[in-house]
Amino acid sequence: MEFEINRPIYIQIADDIYDQILTRKWKSGYRIPSVRDQAAQIGVNPNTVMRAFTLLQEKGVIVNRRGIGFFVSEDGYAAASDFRREEFLNKDLPRFFKTLRSLNLTLDDLKHRFEEYARKQDSIIAEP
Repeated sequence: MEFEINRPIYIQIADDIYDQILTRKWKSGYRIPSVRDQAAQIGVNPNTVMRAFTLLQEKGVIVNRRGIGFFVSEDGYAAASDFRREEFLNKDLPRFFKTLRSLNLTLDDLKHRFEEYARKQDSIIAEP
């Protein structure tokens, strides 16, 4: 995992876990790698991973089963989706609109490109 300099590492770890859940690689009930395993795999301090796990627990994305480990919660997908949606609408979309305006692009200019992207993604999902 390559980290961005301007964002806290624990947030980036949480984002990676959100991605695993939102792409349905990790489904409800999936046992997440342990804090130590995750830390060793990505080369960070276990406290940093624990901070990410704590954040995800607070958001209702994962649950801790004492003595067993962390699991994607029953509502993990919905919680991750809701959080990411709000983050996108409040942070990313305003920056996106600013870029569109500065480049004199319209939403119509992007429509074809988005439809092409969606078709490619749908074909990837449909493949066995």
